Amino acid sequence: MNPRTFRAFTFDCYGTLIDWEQGILRALRTLPGIDADDDTLLAAFARHEHTVQEADPSALYPVVLGRVCKLAAADFGHTATDEEAAAFAASIADWPPFPDTIDALGYLKQHGLLMVLSNVDRNSFTHSARRLGDPFHAVVTAQDVGSYKPAPAHFERATALLADEGIGPGEVLHVAQSLFHDVVPGRAAGFATCWIDRRAGRPGGATPPVDVEPDITFHDLAALAAWHRAGG
Repeated sequence: MNPRTFRAFTFDCYGTLIDWEQGILRALRTLPGIDADDDTLLAAFARHEHTVQEADPSALYPVVLGRVCKLAAADFGHTATDEEAAAFAASIADWPPFPDTIDALGYLKQHGLLMVLSNVDRNSFTHSARRLGDPFHAVVTAQDVGSYKPAPAHFERATALLADEGIGPGEVLHVAQSLFHDVVPGRAAGFATCWIDRRAGRPGGATPPVDVEPDITFHDLAALAAWHRAGG
């Protein structure tokens, strides 16, 4: 691919720009009796998050996180209180950016329009946007479209917003860590897809597995920016 053909870069946020796995693990480990290894905890989170989102796609993300907290805690023998579930849901405000994120976004913004397509609500994303320096032309959340990725509504909304800027699907690179939530529907929308494999080939993590081939793969956003800078 020639990186100079892309006039817009769309991003998943959590797992791609924000280190949600560390945020999730830190928050889960505040619960009594949660002493499983990282991969076991993240697998439980991934399983329950998808189930909750699929069952109630109109639920705001803090509600989803609270329900996931209770379900995941029960897997490990703890009955989470409403207060514990609410604290877990609120922890998203503390989830940090990856070290390479802000510089990479600053570089890419010089070369195209930046947009976020995220499975959160507007209020939750506000905290992360501040941490990221808010470089985005537009943000599409699950709250906006009434469903959670991998449902296609985020990409349909993004396609319409980009069309207003004179940008077609073939001029968009969608950048994401989750093959399940993002690469599958991104390809279906006609976007080129870039997998940010932050787990560096290690299986597991906080997203369900799926068999799909992205157009290009990097281990972090710094490598994506370097690829673009070098012209491919």
